[in-house]
Amino acid sequence: MAPNATDDNTTAGEADDLRVGRRKAVRYVVPVTVVGVAAATIGLVPALADSGDPDLPKITAQQLIDKIAASDVEQLSGTVKITTDLGLPDLGGLESGLLSGATGGGDGSSADPSAKLTELASGTHTLRVATDGPDRQKLSLLEDASEYSVIHDGKDVWGYDSASNEVYHSTTEASGKAGEKPPATPEGLTEEALKAVDDTTSVTVDGTVHVAGRDAYRLVIKPKQSGSTVGAISIAVDAKTGLPLKFTLTPASGGSAVVDAGFTQVSFAKPAASTFDFTPPKGAKVTEADDVEAAPEDLGGSPLPGGGLAGELGGPEGGPEGGHKVVGEGWTSVAVLETGGEGVPSDSELNSELGSEAGGALSGFLGSFGDKVNGKFGSGTVFSTRLINALVTDDGTVYVGAVTKDALVKAADSAK
Repeated sequence: MAPNATDDNTTAGEADDLRVGRRKAVRYVVPVTVVGVAAATIGLVPALADSGDPDLPKITAQQLIDKIAASDVEQLSGTVKITTDLGLPDLGGLESGLLSGATGGGDGSSADPSAKLTELASGTHTLRVATDGPDRQKLSLLEDASEYSVIHDGKDVWGYDSASNEVYHSTTEASGKAGEKPPATPEGLTEEALKAVDDTTSVTVDGTVHVAGRDAYRLVIKPKQSGSTVGAISIAVDAKTGLPLKFTLTPASGGSAVVDAGFTQVSFAKPAASTFDFTPPKGAKVTEADDVEAAPEDLGGSPLPGGGLAGELGGPEGGPEGGHKVVGEGWTSVAVLETGGEGVPSDSELNSELGSEAGGALSGFLGSFGDKVNGKFGSGTVFSTRLINALVTDDGTVYVGAVTKDALVKAADSAK
């Protein structure tokens, strides 16, 4: 992912200020951006399995992968239930503000999709989804007394938060992503998972299941390498259409799934055209994406190898202008980021930058899941979740991946 370009009229001093701001943002956000990274792994590929296994013709793993690739489903609607359990301590809501800065919501608009959808990184949520081809999708996050929706209709992308009556508007051309599949599609997460399939991966067909009333095959993807935090990825694939209907990611450490998301109901009928119509309500505050100063985007992406986090940060041959690179291979690949020579901020620095209340909350949060480590690289702190872990060294280098603490330290040592 290329770094944000500055305007031609930006002075050298202003450009320096932007770079300093980006380094500070990376410094404070990296320990909690694991939540945003996990959020980025959640697509609308999924489903809750019904009881009983259907009797389907035998199929090989390669044939099933080919069936997914050949799937031509462009129209559907349904309800999705998503449960995410990273094992993170409670930050009392402060993480939402921090993550909005990490994912581009620095303007404070509650309707910015990149900020709002970080809520999917924890707990259980219900979504209503609709798709009509590559240019029309809608996702609605249903809450107790309100609803949040993201609508993609042609070049326009709208985010609307009914609780605050705020609207966020961008265009696919402005974001540079025209023609790409939006992450909120049934194929999104499976597509990323299949990019990880290489010689370091085991892929098998493990029986059949009923999913949202439909017959499906169960594809299981597992790392062959030790050191990955990913235990297995299970994908239920619709036997008739080849559409992924279930996505469950379980950690190598065992226990409940890190991500378990699924259609509780799905229809392949064409959604009504009015589903994708949107006009800002009267009195709504409208924020245009072009008016918002971009935040560091380098931290986004999937934790999976191949097209995931490492790929987003520049690939195995070293990153773009930002200097990012990747060490290791396959499921144990680790992305390396340089933050400008600053490690984890002290309590006094947090209080100074964020205020005593927010600084104290973040300090307690970091301390509750950070472990001091030492190695050839020097010393630093590892921030661990059940899936994504990050090592922030005292000299400001950050190592991030879906690997264990020991694997992170080993990667840091090998990079020196």
